[in-house]
Amino acid sequence: MLGPTPIFCLPMELRRLLFTLAVVSLLAFGGHSQAPKYSNEFLSIGVGARALGLSNAFTALANDATAGYWNPAGLTQIQSNLQLSLMHTQYFAGIARYDYGSLAFRSASNSHFAISYIRFGIDDIPDTSELIDAEGNINYDRIRSFSASDNAFLISYARPFPGIENLSIGANAKIIRRTAGSFAGAWGFGLDAGAQYKWNDWHFAAMARDITSTFNAWSYDFNDAMREVFTLTGNEIPESSLEITLPRLILGAARQFRFGEDFGLLATMDMVITTDGRRNVLIKGDPFSIEPNLGLELSFRDMIFFRTGMGNIQRYTRDNEKYRTGLQLNMGLGIALGDRLSIDYALTDVGDQSVALYSNIFSLRFNIDRRERPQPAE
Repeated sequence: MLGPTPIFCLPMELRRLLFTLAVVSLLAFGGHSQAPKYSNEFLSIGVGARALGLSNAFTALANDATAGYWNPAGLTQIQSNLQLSLMHTQYFAGIARYDYGSLAFRSASNSHFAISYIRFGIDDIPDTSELIDAEGNINYDRIRSFSASDNAFLISYARPFPGIENLSIGANAKIIRRTAGSFAGAWGFGLDAGAQYKWNDWHFAAMARDITSTFNAWSYDFNDAMREVFTLTGNEIPESSLEITLPRLILGAARQFRFGEDFGLLATMDMVITTDGRRNVLIKGDPFSIEPNLGLELSFRDMIFFRTGMGNIQRYTRDNEKYRTGLQLNMGLGIALGDRLSIDYALTDVGDQSVALYSNIFSLRFNIDRRERPQPAE
């Protein structure tokens, strides 16, 4: 258990910074109360098998290239000059593919940067809008295929906060591209901001996603055959529109425990506060809902890591229409092969008998240190 968070022991400057992040994130939604829920939800899945094994309770722990996604302030914890992180997994029995890659590096001025790319997509979808010609004949040669994909490109920056030891701040600028073949697409842009602070064995964090709201501008290009399909099936033909993703605030805390020289334990918790109305989470409200995520990581000699996490607590009904409470359990394993390479694995959605769609997730981190050039002999 994490126990009470000693927030009042933190420096006054840090409390002011966290308060500012909270206020900006939670109040920025005021002018967009009609925004849809679950906009750009592919950016809520998470990246990195370590974090997913901990059920996304990673905001305070992010200390590698994946921090460009979880909390850009964590980029300052990377010790190598250059770090590469890659992940691949599949969802829905291999129908959907989810890929992630990030490259993090630091400058001589102690500034840290990362470039990240995320893609969630379904490929080879049959397009049967022209299967039947004007005379009613079926021609399978007219079937084409297309892809529906959600893409995000993140540029991250972080640095230590001047004047406060162990405090780091960071920010993301993200470009979003969502497509459905050649007939529908959207461009979006958003900003994130985060902070991390270490106090003895404690880690604290705040992450404000879509801090100014993220706007996706959708446009459509349908040919005559597709318009006819919409009409015949009684569906409304979509028109160009603007989709808004409202801010969310993530507060994180973690603590490190040591048991002798060989064993360590990390306990971590995130509280995800959404602002887009009542959601089916543990703490429901309108406009604010709160979703907790919990994780534990047991380490042996900082080489082998066993992880488990709990999150996605929801109420649902079955055939007998009785309400039940369900949650998602994840687990994972990590191996550090020296200082250069780390391999992580996560098995998500463990024990959910209502869905039973498990996902095997693999990711790796590779550190590269630039060699110092030898000085010429005098």
